[in-house]
Amino acid sequence: MKKLMIVYVLILSIVCLFIGRLAYLQLLTDRYTLNAFNTSIKQEIVYPNRGDILDRNGKLLVSNTFSYELDVIASRVIDKSGDPVNDFDKEKFSKMVGISTLKFDSIISKITSAKDYKKLSPYPFLKNISREDFARMQEQLYLYPAFSIIKRPERKYMVNTAGNILGYINEANPSYIKSDSIYYQPGDLVGIAGVEKSYEKDLRGVKGVKNLIVDRTMSVVGPYKNGDYDRPVKSGKTVNLTIDYRLQELAEQMLSNKRGAIVAIDPNNGEILALASAPTINPNDYLNSKLRNELIRDSISKPTFDRALQGAYPPGSTFKMMTALAGLQMGTMTEQTTYVCKHGFRYGRMHIGCHCGMYYVPQGLEHAIGKSCNNFFSEAYRDIVRKDPNDYSVGMNQWASIMNSFGLGKFMGTDLPVGSKGLIPNSDFYDKRFGEGVWNPYRIIFNGMGQGDINTTPLQMANFTAAIANKGFFYTPHIVHQIDGKPLTDSTYMVKKNTLVDPSHFDIVLRGMRNVFTMGTARSFDTSSFTQMGKTGTAQNSHGQDHSLFILIAPADKPKIAVAAIVENGSWGTTWAGPMSSLVAELYITDTIKRPALLERMKSGNLQGEYRRQWIDYLKRKGLYVEPRKEKIVTLKG
Repeated sequence: MKKLMIVYVLILSIVCLFIGRLAYLQLLTDRYTLNAFNTSIKQEIVYPNRGDILDRNGKLLVSNTFSYELDVIASRVIDKSGDPVNDFDKEKFSKMVGISTLKFDSIISKITSAKDYKKLSPYPFLKNISREDFARMQEQLYLYPAFSIIKRPERKYMVNTAGNILGYINEANPSYIKSDSIYYQPGDLVGIAGVEKSYEKDLRGVKGVKNLIVDRTMSVVGPYKNGDYDRPVKSGKTVNLTIDYRLQELAEQMLSNKRGAIVAIDPNNGEILALASAPTINPNDYLNSKLRNELIRDSISKPTFDRALQGAYPPGSTFKMMTALAGLQMGTMTEQTTYVCKHGFRYGRMHIGCHCGMYYVPQGLEHAIGKSCNNFFSEAYRDIVRKDPNDYSVGMNQWASIMNSFGLGKFMGTDLPVGSKGLIPNSDFYDKRFGEGVWNPYRIIFNGMGQGDINTTPLQMANFTAAIANKGFFYTPHIVHQIDGKPLTDSTYMVKKNTLVDPSHFDIVLRGMRNVFTMGTARSFDTSSFTQMGKTGTAQNSHGQDHSLFILIAPADKPKIAVAAIVENGSWGTTWAGPMSSLVAELYITDTIKRPALLERMKSGNLQGEYRRQWIDYLKRKGLYVEPRKEKIVTLKG
């Protein structure tokens, strides 16, 4: 009997322990209440306003509006067999929201067949609901607890330009959601291009969460725990760009009906003042899915291809200063070095023409830059490559390293989502092309004039121009000035990058660039309003008219701006790129344009005819042509 009593006591004690534990868990903690989250508590997401984007002077470029979206928990509407749940009336609901039952079935099928489908998660059902439809639906939506209306922020562009910089937002795809599934859910909007993409985490904000008690029909009873477990929504951060919108707008206006790019940088800190790419993009076109897709699919003019960041072009004669600086640093030339131009550069049957006008007389570096002498820089490059006559790779690789130190031939490391590294060849490059020990300076002589195998982006051109203005250093170009009123502190953009050229070698080059305006190729657009230094360039193009290029530094005594411009098929550098660069600098330095006639000529210029001819030539090379009258593409016989 005594042993039996002991057993009873032990059993009773264990039962009491279980009861006490269950009481604690259910009455004094939320553990099991929260485990029933999906059946007794509805979590409502509150979407934050995306951060505003402003220019360096506080001009509002991008803000927010909002749209309404109807979301659904599909498993509360249709079960696995496709039958309605809780007598859901599909026809009545479809009529209420203004769609057919076939459309309803299609939407639900698409949701439930998705790879990442979750039974108890809400998914977008209808987007961009008008205010009128929203008001009408809201009156009857209580009858359909599986559905809820979400207020989503949308972008509102306050300007009609700078689309390549600002970028756009769009619905996150499954791979994007997978990369950050803690934050992103189906239907969320994310930055796809431009600043919207590169500063997504700053601009997106923090979602808010409301936990609501619901009954078995999913009707809201009230807040859970008086909102103690809710999370407040937090708007995205305000981003101030380095862009001066006045310059950006001016640059895009001048590039109208042309293809090319204009980039302006403050050499004192690497801040990008303008980053224009043409054909230009009105960011408002991103808001219309049809127009957006047309922009993306345009394979002829390629407006979404950012020519300022991705376009790799031969820099032409704008590169001659780089040849000079390399020669001075490597000791293959001095400030006193002269070469005699014989109507250009000659070697055997090779002849590179020249228009410097200084024939059969010794010509020094300073004058050669002003007159853009092809012979001078061809001979200078030849001497660079044959620094070691027994091993051309020595001079070639030293030259390439100097170019790389200016940010050429590699990615710049900017805070922008796209870019190109261009091309600076070295000895390995030519060993692979020609064979080791086969090539010589004369086979690659065009590199000295910025032709040959050299390719640079407009951003890289502006950057090496800034490095020349600084006499040997630069800051990595960047597009953001402040975030929530706080300046950038990332050392990537704040620390000087020194080139491999000694500062003592830059003065003669800068004097030569000043000569370009006083006695050289840019005299026609010099001005008394401010002093300019620059270099014209005309890059040969095998598929049409040559490209027009220019680089500029202003003012000459204390540089505040470095500009690089290229106009595809624009012919001479003085025709388009030079005047455009000068006008951008004029507006930045003087706050006005004092040469309205020159500005009007730049704006009204139209090169669409040249681009059309190029397109026809391309079709002909592919065995197609365009009939002049019918505008119909047909296949050539044979």
